[in-house]
Amino acid sequence: MSRAVVPEPVRKKALAAGAETWLAGLPMLVAELERAWSMSVGRAYQGGTEAFVAEVTLEDQSPAVLKLLIPRDDNAAGNKITVLRLADGDGCVRLLQADVVRGALLLERLGAPLHELGLPTAQQQEILCSAAERLWRRAPGCGLPTGAEKGRWLVQFISSKWEELDRPCSEQAVEYALTCAARRIAAHDDERAVLVHGDIHPWNALQAADGFKLIDPDGLLAEAEYDLGVLIREEPPDPADPRVGARWLAHRTGLNEEAIWEWSVVERVSTGLLCTGLDLQPTGRQLLDAAEFVARHAKRRH
Repeated sequence: MSRAVVPEPVRKKALAAGAETWLAGLPMLVAELERAWSMSVGRAYQGGTEAFVAEVTLEDQSPAVLKLLIPRDDNAAGNKITVLRLADGDGCVRLLQADVVRGALLLERLGAPLHELGLPTAQQQEILCSAAERLWRRAPGCGLPTGAEKGRWLVQFISSKWEELDRPCSEQAVEYALTCAARRIAAHDDERAVLVHGDIHPWNALQAADGFKLIDPDGLLAEAEYDLGVLIREEPPDPADPRVGARWLAHRTGLNEEAIWEWSVVERVSTGLLCTGLDLQPTGRQLLDAAEFVARHAKRRH
């Protein structure tokens, strides 16, 4: 795989995940897929951590992208493939080929990521909202995890990670996030649940011929408000009104402000703890500081 060298962050993540065998077998895997999918693999993309991603040229000379996911214990590859098949290019990148066993996806090639374009925050949120709305649809029985299941996973993750990291934020911030998560778990309704992306941010939206499309979906069947909570989790809270972002999104989409806000609280704490554990600073500290602020604000409101 001399033409497509594995980026260092991907190599480190694979080693940390115990995926040495996958890493060693990448050249053979790429060669096998080149033959199976009639394509030629070119340069690897930089910036990712969860997968080997490279540009490819198909037999008819059209451009595409190959993504090979680092093996994980969960069904991440299967969930991504399910979302992309259901979306069929509407709001999400189009899936051209997939091999769930190998964790391999062949995707349409898109343009620049939203975060590189220097657009104002409000314009970025409008773009992300529009892409999410195109994706949201009923998909009962598709096998994806529910919003309630994700909420329970987040509760466990926050509780254990907070202790593991020697409590890098206050108990008040954690308790507020866990209270919000409990409310969202209780509010889950299979009849209202839609297909959601699960990780919407400006790095996961790329330019397309018809606007922007989302990439790298986690995939859930949940209330649409989950996606909007994720969208604003890294937004610094307004000192005068921390809920202004949730309120704007609720007005823009016609969805529930409280649900958007509560998911943002949960995601801010969980992502802050995740980044702290991976030593991704100053992001981790900024998220946890923001979590402290919104928890104090919530206490004053009550």
